[in-house]
Amino acid sequence: ADPAPGAARALGDRLGGATAYTEIAELLADPGVEAVVIATPARTHAGLVEAAARAGKAVYCEKPMAVTLEEADRAIAAAADAGVPLQVGFNRRYDSGFHAAHEKVRAGVIGTPQLLRSLTRDPKLADPGRIPPWTIFLETLIHDFDTLRYLNPGAVPVEVFAFADALVRPDFKDRGLLDTAVVTIRFDNGALATAEANFQAVYGYDVRGEVFGSAGMLTMGDIRRSHLTAYGPDGTAAECVTYDQDLFRDAYVAELADFTECVRTGRTPSATGQDARAALSVALAAIRSVTIGGPVRVGDIA
Repeated sequence: ADPAPGAARALGDRLGGATAYTEIAELLADPGVEAVVIATPARTHAGLVEAAARAGKAVYCEKPMAVTLEEADRAIAAAADAGVPLQVGFNRRYDSGFHAAHEKVRAGVIGTPQLLRSLTRDPKLADPGRIPPWTIFLETLIHDFDTLRYLNPGAVPVEVFAFADALVRPDFKDRGLLDTAVVTIRFDNGALATAEANFQAVYGYDVRGEVFGSAGMLTMGDIRRSHLTAYGPDGTAAECVTYDQDLFRDAYVAELADFTECVRTGRTPSATGQDARAALSVALAAIRSVTIGGPVRVGDIA
């Protein structure tokens, strides 16, 4: 379903004649639909989760599931009341490197986590005028906040201190643009973490993570398109990934495959509505921290 005439039909034809709608309500009323994938603009997600759940459909929702805690709570409650799975698109949990790091931390391979790091650098800031306020926290760093929780299993973020500015396009700062940010997070197990983002890495799409512990360290993420490195008179060079669907192709496939398995079996998804709410709490604490210029306790937000 897509409100733009012909958009859903074009995709349906590519998928082999799938039924297409311009009204989402018509899709949700279709008894042949067991599950929905919500990939609309971020600020419409929570309402669509509620509507889909009330229609008895299993729900996969792209991040962020909501942009306020009230929306998040309503979405979670709707899925729980309907007894349907609710999975959120935190795709780094399904990347082989990040998933392996999570399992090693859980197994105690690096001892007690002490320092963590997650970063997202997008390849290009195309049209800053179309970016809603606080996007860097609610739609970009939301991935990193979930990643840091994932890499520090069982720990809870308790305090946030954030800095943000418009360094890529300072001419849009007075319109609310923030294109660069660094966030420090303290967890209840004592671990300290940093999350950083920038909207324009000229060399490619850069996503990396790190966990330093009492018995070792884990790093994950590689922007190189392949392991080929060229050596020539101007030095060394490697081609870099410039698109998220190239870097995380296997992760996107794996998370949707996992969702279909949850629909079939009733198993709880690996990235739940509660995970989305927890990451949102950190994002909202970061926004308040930037606003007041000081640290914010996550519990004061949640």
